[in-house]
Order: sequence, then structure tokens, then C-alpha cells
Amino acid sequence: MIPTQFEYVAAKSLDEALSLLGKHKDDAKLLAGGHSLIPAMKLRLAQPQVLIDISRIKDLSYIREEKGQVRIGSMTTHYQIESSDLLRRICPLLPETATHLGDVQVRNKGTIGGSLAHSDPAADWPAAVLALDAEIVVAGPKGERAIKADKFFVDLLTTALEQGEILREVRFNTPQGTVGQSYVKVRHPASGFAVVGVAVNLSVNGGKCQSAGVGITGVAPKAYRASGVEKALQGNALDAKTLSVAAAHASDGVDANTDLFASGEYRRHLAEVYTRRALGTAVSRAK
Repeated sequence: MIPTQFEYVAAKSLDEALSLLGKHKDDAKLLAGGHSLIPAMKLRLAQPQVLIDISRIKDLSYIREEKGQVRIGSMTTHYQIESSDLLRRICPLLPETATHLGDVQVRNKGTIGGSLAHSDPAADWPAAVLALDAEIVVAGPKGERAIKADKFFVDLLTTALEQGEILREVRFNTPQGTVGQSYVKVRHPASGFAVVGVAVNLSVNGGKCQSAGVGITGVAPKAYRASGVEKALQGNALDAKTLSVAAAHASDGVDANTDLFASGEYRRHLAEVYTRRALGTAVSRAK
């Protein structure tokens, strides 16, 4: 189908984008990579009168480490994350997650900020930022604020972003010490989205779990942090029994989705199996 008529504006700066968004309010939509918005517009599920392109704002595209934190601009593409030497060295979870996103064309154009702001329940990035206990930095008419990842994803296609706000940055503490990370997923064969995806970030000391972050996508109406898994790991030796016991909590308290691709019961089963696998891989990498 063909989208309804709209005005296109390419913002040159974050301030200009915020001004345009404030002017047009609900009549406007932000364009990042466009892989979610443009198909929705073609189906006329989204009918913005004004399309504000923020993908060309250079100040929103960066990957850097400073003052003990990793900072990633919202318009950084999946491929830039996948190919980042810095991230491969200090946080390999993110480059690994990027390899699971779509195909090469999608990774070259799609952005981490666009994916997070869309909050698709089967997207990959939400699981990763949850596992890293990241903060989502947003800019708006009242200035900037930082939202913890586990508070950012509210519901199906719904985030904590308020009217007039733009996702500016993802930031998290640089992993320290002995760390093991992994991302595994059951990939839908046509769309490439996660039927179930599990991201793990483990800090290990003396063979025991010092801290754990586990993010899961594809199971529920929104990605979530598997706190039951994390608690079962905390302070325990990371042997096969501990991992199995922890993985059994992968979908605790979750209303699992049932759709054409999988039943809620099957998703719960996959969540447990793939959490166990992700934990095992992360432990093997924590050397």
C-alpha cells in the first residue's frame, strides 16, 4: 500500500528535532532507520502528517567509553555496534546481539534508538540493555532525564517516553573483572524476530556469581528482566545444577504470549531451555 500524504523534514540537530516535535506534537513521527515506521505507514497503521528525520544528526551517532561508562548514541546503527572494536573488547554482548538482527541491509540502516523506542516485544536490543542494567537517556522540553531499562519498557509497543521527548543515548557501567556474556535466540524463519531471545551478563568471582543480569524478549508483551533467574544465581557456584535451577525461573510472573508462531506454554518452555543455554555460554566465556 501507499502511505497517506505527509510532510518530510530532516532535522540537522537535536534541538531542531525537539522544536519540530514540540510544534507538531501528535501529528509528527520521528524517523530513525525506518524499518518499523515505514511499513506501518504503508499499511496505514501510522498516519503522521509530519515525518521528522533524525537519522542524519551526527551528534546522536557514537560509541565511546568515558568515566567508567559506555555511551551509545541513539542513531548508532546495528552494524556500527556489530563492528565496534571497543564493544568487542569490553562488552561483546552488544556486537553479538547485533549479528542476530535482520540482514546486512537492516543492520546498515536500523538504529539501536529506533528499536528501543519502538519497543517491539520480539526485538533483540531490549533484552541486551536489560541484561546490562542500562539507562535510557531522553531529551525533551523539560531537559534530559535517565530512565532505567527495566522501567523504560512499559507494554506492547509502549515506552516511558513522554510527549515531545527523543531517545538520545544508551549508557551503562563498563563491565569490570571476570565477565561472561551471551545472547541466544529462537529466530522466526521469515521475519527474523525472536520467538524467544535471552541476553546474559554475568560477573564471576572465584567461580561464584557476583552479579547477574538476564533480559528476555519474545515471551511477553514487553521485554523483561528475569529477576528470579538472577536471584537464583547470586552468590552461588556456577555449576550445571545451579544453572538449571536458575533457568526454571525464566518466565516467573510473566503472561506469556500466544500467537500464530508459538503458544504461551511453548514460549515458557523455550525461555527455560534458552536461558539455560545462554547461562552456560556466558559461564564458559567468563575466563
